[in-house]
Amino acid sequence: MKQLRPAVLAGIFVIAGVLSWAGARLWNAYGTLPGVPLAAPIVLAVIAVVLFATALSLRARLKAQRERRPGAKGVEPLMAARAVVFGQASALVAALVAGMYGGVGVFLLTDSLDVPARRDQTWYAGGSVLAGAAVIAAALFLEHVLKLPDDEDPAKAHAPA
Repeated sequence: MKQLRPAVLAGIFVIAGVLSWAGARLWNAYGTLPGVPLAAPIVLAVIAVVLFATALSLRARLKAQRERRPGAKGVEPLMAARAVVFGQASALVAALVAGMYGGVGVFLLTDSLDVPARRDQTWYAGGSVLAGAAVIAAALFLEHVLKLPDDEDPAKAHAPA
């Protein structure tokens, strides 16, 4: 399984942000811009906590397995693969959602903040960006914890070129 590349996540974030900023401008020009829900940063923060807790738990189980502690549960390969897929999917969605709300937040920030409701929406959008970054960081940490060592042949690694 390939690891996520931070550049891909940054690209998704930027593209989603630009498209959402343009969409917010267009929507605001021809209608009423829908609000940023307060639930967005909360849900993203919960996902970040779950990913981080999963990574810490799996790291402890892997350490116990490596040290061959009696009664250590270890980590089955299928469980590790599922955790990595969960982390990767969460990071990709977080990059998209954070970019989307980031674009809307930039639009709101540069538009009129004299309207109290828009000020609140800007805070919610900023919180979504920060929580999305936390999801991405937790997912990358989870991948790091579950990364398999390189399949190098020890004889080839020390052979002269």
